[in-house]
Amino acid sequence: MKKLAALALASALFVTAPAEAAVEKYTFDTTHTQVMFTVSHLGFSNSHGRFNTLSGGFSFDAEKPETSTVDVSIDTNSLYMASAPWEAHLKSADFFNVEKFPAMTFKSTKIEKTGDNTGKLTGDLTLLGVTKPVTLDVTFNKSGIHPMTGKMIAGFSASGALKRSDFGMNFGLPGIGDDVTLDIQVEGVREEAAKK
Repeated sequence: MKKLAALALASALFVTAPAEAAVEKYTFDTTHTQVMFTVSHLGFSNSHGRFNTLSGGFSFDAEKPETSTVDVSIDTNSLYMASAPWEAHLKSADFFNVEKFPAMTFKSTKIEKTGDNTGKLTGDLTLLGVTKPVTLDVTFNKSGIHPMTGKMIAGFSASGALKRSDFGMNFGLPGIGDDVTLDIQVEGVREEAAKK
């Protein structure tokens, strides 16, 4: 699901880029980027989890936003549930099988602008060796110079949903929910061109 997280990043397509630099590249600020998910636990509660480690970034073309891209890799072993036994079970072959599949990835395939600051980001999510399309609703929050680092930052929020059974994660169904909702918060740092 975290992958999806990478998905929210696509919001960057809605950043207003300088005319002289049509294409800009951003790297995820992993400290301020969170990929979180929610799933029903036996109907008693909706449990939350997150992935703490990811890498990748996105590119943005102001003149042709539909050609912008997002590419994210999530470390499945970085799963956090605030409970060591629970995390151990989710990392086992019953769920994420992190020993065999140490990463899940998301690569954008389509970006559709739906408003001044909103859009839909579709990409291929690969989890447990299975690749399926996932679509996220993305909102561009803000871009500007960070007051402490002096670097250009772009921030986005994304949400979406998927069925874990689509990726072969069937353990505990239907007691443990099949529907997984995603909440992704992203900050990207613009890569600066090397000085000549």
